Amino acid sequence: MPLVRFGTMTLKLTSFRKALDSLQKVLALDKDDIIRDSAIHRFEYTYEIAWKLLQRRLREDVGAEQVNALSRKDLYRLAAERKLISDPQAWFEYHEARNLTVHTYAESSAEQVYDAATRFIDDAEALYRELERRND
Repeated sequence: MPLVRFGTMTLKLTSFRKALDSLQKVLALDKDDIIRDSAIHRFEYTYEIAWKLLQRRLREDVGAEQVNALSRKDLYRLAAERKLISDPQAWFEYHEARNLTVHTYAESSAEQVYDAATRFIDDAEALYRELERRND
């Protein structure tokens, strides 16, 4: 079971790994409406896990008070400064796509979220690898 230790805190990466694998699996299939909708759902929960792990890591690195006071965009900027992610702008877009998941009954919104999921997977994998690396 992959664990990441941050000072006194231990994060389990198992659920993140499973979510990434699940999203990767569905994105590898030929897209139709059912595959797209499944990818959107998997993107949604994978994004949420990534966001929570990123938040926890930064709380340990710089302190909960500072991190809790940040907007989501500022948190992604800080994560980029700390080399946890490479491009905060991409993560802003993933967050916008995550917010669109409640509107995927609209074809254009569903396509937009699916496209974001296809871009997200590589950045989320990079975050996973970085969290693992910092455990060593």
